[in-house]
Amino acid sequence: MDPYRYLPFLTRRVMQGWAEREHPSGPPSWTPLRAPLADCRVALLSTAAISLRSDRPFDQEGERADPWWGDPSWRILPHDVTGSDVRFSHLHVDPTPAAEDLDVVLPARRLHELADAGVIGSVGPRHISTMGYILDATELVETTAPEIATALTDDEVDLLLLVPV
Repeated sequence: MDPYRYLPFLTRRVMQGWAEREHPSGPPSWTPLRAPLADCRVALLSTAAISLRSDRPFDQEGERADPWWGDPSWRILPHDVTGSDVRFSHLHVDPTPAAEDLDVVLPARRLHELADAGVIGSVGPRHISTMGYILDATELVETTAPEIATALTDDEVDLLLLVPV
């Protein structure tokens, strides 16, 4: 995986320098669960830029034209989605492993197994996918995240598991 693959040389060097100077911080504040895990409805959020074949893909051309931009939109994936239902639009991730096994980037089958085993209460009716390459998170924070939160609230999801790619 080469996260700098489509960047011009100078931009690549700036981005690499920026990444090298990034200081790890502690974990974010977490909101405790309101119920035992065995009673929770759980959904997934993958940053692998997964979309249904019937839906519009994430915008790769916009990113190719402006490597400092990443598509801040989001897509809905049904809880029983399969690899044959989707396509991948992430320029910074090799889609081959995900195409061979969707659980690599969206472990929906594993989540259903946890529900069947009683580890979690149930699987939400839908999962979410976003693009994992967004340098300016303003729109993601101000627009996309609240929209996703509303959708998850409508689905009565208690716990969202992030699947970063």
